[in-house]
Amino acid sequence: MRDIVAVARTQLATALRERITLFWFVLFPLFVLALFGFIFADIGERADLSFRVTVVNLDRGAARGNFGSDVLATLAGLATAAPGGEAPLLELRVPGEGADVRAFTDAELQALRVGRRDAVVVIPDGFSEALVAAVGSGSAAAAIEVHTSGGRTSSEMALRVIEQVLAGVDREILVQLGQFDAGRAVIVDQAEVGASDRTLAYIDFLVPGVVLMGFFVAGLFSVPGTILFGRENRVLRRYWVTPLSVPRFLAGFGLGHVALCALQFAGLWLLGRFAFGSQVDFFRPLALVYLALSAATFLAIGFLVAAVARTANAGMAIANIINMPLMFLGGLFFPTGTMPPVLRAIMLANPVSYLADGLRASVGVSVAAYSTAASLGVPCAWIVGCAVVASLRMKWDVGR
Repeated sequence: MRDIVAVARTQLATALRERITLFWFVLFPLFVLALFGFIFADIGERADLSFRVTVVNLDRGAARGNFGSDVLATLAGLATAAPGGEAPLLELRVPGEGADVRAFTDAELQALRVGRRDAVVVIPDGFSEALVAAVGSGSAAAAIEVHTSGGRTSSEMALRVIEQVLAGVDREILVQLGQFDAGRAVIVDQAEVGASDRTLAYIDFLVPGVVLMGFFVAGLFSVPGTILFGRENRVLRRYWVTPLSVPRFLAGFGLGHVALCALQFAGLWLLGRFAFGSQVDFFRPLALVYLALSAATFLAIGFLVAAVARTANAGMAIANIINMPLMFLGGLFFPTGTMPPVLRAIMLANPVSYLADGLRASVGVSVAAYSTAASLGVPCAWIVGCAVVASLRMKWDVGR
């Protein structure tokens, strides 16, 4: 056992002694978390959820009421600051008294195209008459134009808010017209899933991703770098003239890698919690399983790179080639729900995707997109596959 611990201590000391490895494997993950945390830490807080919406009411009303004004008044209610000082849900713009409505609408639509508005709502002239006629005949002839900017998340979210508002206004209009049947109304019982007393912030989503990034970088670069440079410089040959066997060397090497990952995790957890207020609880049984599985998976991938590459430079080149696709298509920093088919195929074969999804679900940050069996099974399959290839191709000495 002493020889395994000695190898592990040597592995960890080597990683921390060199300035380059110290920066990339310990300080760089902290730098990434600090950078993203300072820029995006407040995303998800209530104050940031405010949409810039323009409403142009061209409706002149009808004999039974001006329903366009009702829609405008309801939206204006969402543009009022809350008693607690929170920002309103909507930043509402309407044409001023005596303004050229057509020119105002064109200007607002142009602002929507360039991203300065999230939605433009146009209530057409004759909306109230059309609504009364539609209710009387049972048709659906009344319509409100909602202009959004395709591809922008804030615009899509604003549309969902407006749709909910219009659904509520529609109910009130039916009540005013005497056409609402309470007996046929659908009753919705609301139940919040995974709710807590704190709004989930982006930092809670980010910390698990950066932890996995640290594990990934250490496994992908440190493992093949240490083995390949040690082989080229004939350092590994010195181990084989001792009673130390290859399995015991691998056990010590893996233990040193786990110790490095534990050091990374401790630094990132402390920084996220005390610098940015992250409340992610990693100390749950399933979360600890995902952390251990992540360290083992990336260790195995590192051994795979070391087995495939013939030289240390080739190993670093291979690691750099697979680094970015696996990291950024694994959802470590941003959600990857909408992906083109080709990129989604890579994502589904990527063990990082399952580890990130499973770890975030286990700590309550997000709802799992994959089953627990898949989140655990795919990384385990990678470990087995990498171990098989490494056992067949690994050369421990330049003379072998």
